[in-house]
Amino acid sequence: MTELGIVADTHDLVRPELLDALAGVDAILHAGDVCRAATLAALEALAPVTAVRGNNDREPLAAALPEARAVQVEDVVLWLCHDAADLERLPPPAAASVVVVGHSHRPVLRETPGYLLLNPGSPGRRRFSLPVSCARMTVDGDRFDARLLELAVAPPKRRPRRGGRER
Repeated sequence: MTELGIVADTHDLVRPELLDALAGVDAILHAGDVCRAATLAALEALAPVTAVRGNNDREPLAAALPEARAVQVEDVVLWLCHDAADLERLPPPAAASVVVVGHSHRPVLRETPGYLLLNPGSPGRRRFSLPVSCARMTVDGDRFDARLLELAVAPPKRRPRRGGRER
């Protein structure tokens, strides 16, 4: 049995809540927008990381990460690609049971024809009213169970309004 941590769109922010959520995993899959190698190093302290390049990943990190890749965990093939819109150009192999994407920061766990689509959301800076999240997946032979995890993080601090009148 293998326990995976699945993240995307960290945007160079590795929260303690994320590290807690991924504690004990055997490997971590990152679906892009890592932004700095130090982010991968922080995750590597927990478990080996396999990542793909996102639209915000720049050189030299971008050169080290492929646009998409297949990862086999026991008897399950996962396809990692940063943006679901790129799946037409970078289609998953027929053997893929799970397709992991990011980019939208919107957590998704949905059966589609041929595979499970998983977007772990983003454990980075909160975007709009979306949750701060990641995912975990247990793989046992050719069976798997994926779950989204919302991280309990403090709400953002409100900035004082500029140019407002004192009352």
